[in-house]
Amino acid sequence: MARLLYSAICSLDGFTADAAGDFGFAFPDPEVMAFVNEQTAAVGTFLHGRRMYELMRGWETDPSWAEGTSGEADFAAHWQRVDKVVFSATLDPAEVVTRRTRLERVFDPVAVRALVAGADQDVTVDGPTLAASAFRAGIVDEVHLLLAPAVVGAGLRALPDDVPTALRLLDTRRFEGGFVHVRYAVQGGPPRWSPTGEAGPTG
Repeated sequence: MARLLYSAICSLDGFTADAAGDFGFAFPDPEVMAFVNEQTAAVGTFLHGRRMYELMRGWETDPSWAEGTSGEADFAAHWQRVDKVVFSATLDPAEVVTRRTRLERVFDPVAVRALVAGADQDVTVDGPTLAASAFRAGIVDEVHLLLAPAVVGAGLRALPDDVPTALRLLDTRRFEGGFVHVRYAVQGGPPRWSPTGEAGPTG
C-alpha cells in the first residue's frame, strides 16, 4: 500500500532555511545524496507547492544541475520521470514547464488520499508550507527528516507548530558527514480527514 510521506532536510533546530532564506547548510554530500536517491526511487509522485516547484523544476529545465555528480544526475532523471502535482492558487499555468506535471488550485485532502490509495508507489508532500496543510488534515503517514549538522536559530520551520502529532520511531541512520536521518510513523494528533474538514492553503 502506498503511503503519503513528508520528507525534508533541515537544521538540527528544525529549519529548512535560515532567516535570510538560505539553505546552503542543508546541501547533501555524496553519501547523503546517494541515500536520498535510494529513498526517492520508491516514490512515484511528488506533491509541491508553488515555491517548491519553482525551486525543483530546475532539475528538468537546467541541464547543468545534473552535471555535478552521478548522484545529482540520478536525482534529476528520477524527478523528470515521475508524476508531479503542483498546488497553487497563484501560479500561472504557463509557468508549469515540466513534463508529467499538473496544476491544482486547491489542496483537497480527499483527492490527495484518493491519489495515494490508487498509487503503486509512495507519494511525498514536499515543502513545509504544503506539508502543514497535510498535517492539519491528518493525512501524513510518515515523516522522514534528514538533520543537517547545523543550528540556524530561526527561519522556515520544517514542521508546523500548530499541529500536535504523536510519532513512532521506525528507523535512524547516521552519516559520516554529520547528517542523521530519522523516520517516524504518524500515530496521532488531529483526526484523519473527514467530510467536515477544510482544504488547506496552497500559496
